[in-house]
Amino acid sequence: MNAYNTILKNVVTEKSSVRQADAKQYTFIVKRNATKIDVKNAIKAIYGADVDSVRMLISPSKERFVGKGRLITKRPVLKKAIVSLKGGKTLDLNKFKEDKTK
Repeated sequence: MNAYNTILKNVVTEKSSVRQADAKQYTFIVKRNATKIDVKNAIKAIYGADVDSVRMLISPSKERFVGKGRLITKRPVLKKAIVSLKGGKTLDLNKFKEDKTK
């Protein structure tokens, strides 16, 4: 699987930023059929960093209701990967955006 097809985008939220600063863990949204090995190889190919562990989670779709029960939006099912790096190294998350456009 191509590295840029495996990882769709990085997650930048308050919770992921705290994880990034404390434990050197990064969160990415990945394809539904991606495995831990695919994510590990994609991080190695894009950033050149050694991965210690990869944890995967699937967040279910959610519906949002407004008013008297009218359905407004339905969020899609997302698969996320939480990646820990070896040796406490850091990643430049802007590198992913720059290389993907080329």
